[in-house]
Amino acid sequence: AAPQPPAAGHYGYPAPPAQPYGGYPGYDAYGGPQPWGPQPSNGLGTAALVLGIISVVGFCMYGVNIVLGILALIFGIIGLGRAKRGEATNRGMAIAGIITGSVGIVVGSVLLGFIIWAIANGDSSFDDTYDDDPFATSLVIEGRG
Repeated sequence: AAPQPPAAGHYGYPAPPAQPYGGYPGYDAYGGPQPWGPQPSNGLGTAALVLGIISVVGFCMYGVNIVLGILALIFGIIGLGRAKRGEATNRGMAIAGIITGSVGIVVGSVLLGFIIWAIANGDSSFDDTYDDDPFATSLVIEGRG
């Protein structure tokens, strides 16, 4: 009788590949398909859009919307760079975040500038209004002497 080769996995022979959970190739231990690559990182583009919208809508926050607009602009630029490199799939959100962040900065700056201008050029006629008021009354007490 011819000698039989040793069973697979013994010395000199490779072991058979291990089957995943359930014995079905292509599925992980939880039964779902295995990911074939890294997931896109769309967080910065989404954050840019959200911050840009809050910056435009919240123009009455007197300066806070300028900060939010700057953050939206920064996150949008970084998100656009990730989309160009193929790390993210939401290029449109990143561009919209850049646009809305820029609009928020402009609207907030104009409104804040108008408020500062109005305070600086406001006349102090409020203090002088009591001199010309025809309905103002005064009490005069005449002394006896």
